[in-house]
Amino acid sequence: MFPFDPKQVFSSLVQNYIKYRPGYPTEVRDVLIDECGLSPGWRVADIGSGTGLLTCLFLDFGCALTGIEPNEEMRRAGEQLLAGYSRFTSLSGSAEATGLADESIDLVTAGMAFHWFDIPRARQEFIRVLAPDGWVALVWHRMLTGPETFMQNYTSLVLEYSPGWSETQRREHSLDLQGFFGGVYHRRAFPFFQILDWDGLCGRTLSIAHVPGLDDPAHQPMFSRLQDIFERHQNNGEVVLQYETEIYYRRLI
Repeated sequence: MFPFDPKQVFSSLVQNYIKYRPGYPTEVRDVLIDECGLSPGWRVADIGSGTGLLTCLFLDFGCALTGIEPNEEMRRAGEQLLAGYSRFTSLSGSAEATGLADESIDLVTAGMAFHWFDIPRARQEFIRVLAPDGWVALVWHRMLTGPETFMQNYTSLVLEYSPGWSETQRREHSLDLQGFFGGVYHRRAFPFFQILDWDGLCGRTLSIAHVPGLDDPAHQPMFSRLQDIFERHQNNGEVVLQYETEIYYRRLI
């Protein structure tokens, strides 16, 4: 168990999240169009919608989207950033208690959020709100730990100072996705990357839930080492963070 409430842990990270967290490639949406029949007008619920990084992908396509976000600071930021979308609705809720009506949603999505859910309760809630033949799609950016030396050094540093940063490990080794979906699920993956200067790398690192903040004694030694890693691997003042974007999808049964 973590010594903090996962629904509140991002309260102090909102600005770095807005500036430095990557969005999602259109390939995610394309998979759902090809495999699930996603079309404009679908009713989508984005659970843990945060600042709207995944939400935008569906709003731009013409879907009617409800963002469900339990953290007040993240929710307010998302509401401001997405204020121009007439088909966006924001609700204070959670994966376990969305506040949505029965059978009111065609697609439930979660971007970089599923590992925070109470999975059995979330499953029951999604079954309740999904229309017959509705779908669930879980999306992650999985940060690569190699083979490039920069990625090895960077991820090792984050894990050394932030041992709670293990969502990838928890997903791969302990999350029962087959149990959640009720059977064998579909998976697709795409390469993805961010090009960051020094300020960008700092901001991206500070957007991670478990990284020592500015008032933590561990902050200065960690970021001193981070700067050394950056200087050794930068090219024209930039480094490349490498990911694999994964989407897991299926109807719940």
